[in-house]
Amino acid sequence: METAPRIRLNDGYSIPQIGLGTWPLNDGEVARAVVQAIELGYRHFDTAVKYGNEAGVGEGIRASGIDRGEVFVTTKLDGAYQGQDRAIEGLDGSLKRMGLDYVDLLLIHWPLPQRDEYVSTWKTFERLQSEGKVRSIGVSNFKPSHLERLLEETSVVPAVNQIQVTPSITRIDSRAFNDHYGIVSVSYSPLGAGKDLLNAPVLDRIARKHGKTPGQVVLRWHLQEELVPIPKSANPQRMKENISIFDFELDTEDMQALATLDAGQDAGVDSDIQGH
Repeated sequence: METAPRIRLNDGYSIPQIGLGTWPLNDGEVARAVVQAIELGYRHFDTAVKYGNEAGVGEGIRASGIDRGEVFVTTKLDGAYQGQDRAIEGLDGSLKRMGLDYVDLLLIHWPLPQRDEYVSTWKTFERLQSEGKVRSIGVSNFKPSHLERLLEETSVVPAVNQIQVTPSITRIDSRAFNDHYGIVSVSYSPLGAGKDLLNAPVLDRIARKHGKTPGQVVLRWHLQEELVPIPKSANPQRMKENISIFDFELDTEDMQALATLDAGQDAGVDSDIQGH
């Protein structure tokens, strides 16, 4: 059974360096996936109000028989819970659906800068953290410009910024900003979200060199870039494959070859105009 190493967060807690993404699984699918993932060694599960599967995540944790303290649970509040105090209702709903007393990490799902409410939302997150309903607080899809406002106008530095990252969408500037302030970068859609990333000839070559799959090479790249990938799968064999990435290392030549996949700064989602 594989278990991931942990990365220390800026608030003293730690996060397992690989997790199970759960979108777009429904409650039944995700409950089964969580049980199977725990058996395989996963200890980090990522959900969101918008995914509609928080109840299934909680059900899977209970059905596994694992101690609550051994798992790290992330959820995210979407735009319906942005604004003064709205996150209180949002988190209470998430805890009730999951059957948990606290979540390990609560994220603002999107900045939605056109609404200009993420600062007041973050101040509510700070209060929820002080009350013990959430251990760590963070953001998702935040650019450096959004984070700069939080740092200027609030008291707590986000522990995490969950952003879209792959070898072809590297987000170098965002990750450098995060690193400067001790914010851990968590990668969503780390395998490319159905795009043709995994068919790249360079990945096939590196995979054959190490006796691994292209997906394992990509996830190993995330680890060596000090990212926390959260690949999604409900397939037990694929889940096992995704966590079996701690027994090999990409060398300098491999990393340089993977750098050729970078599609530039404009690749991926733009959270100034996208989000929910």
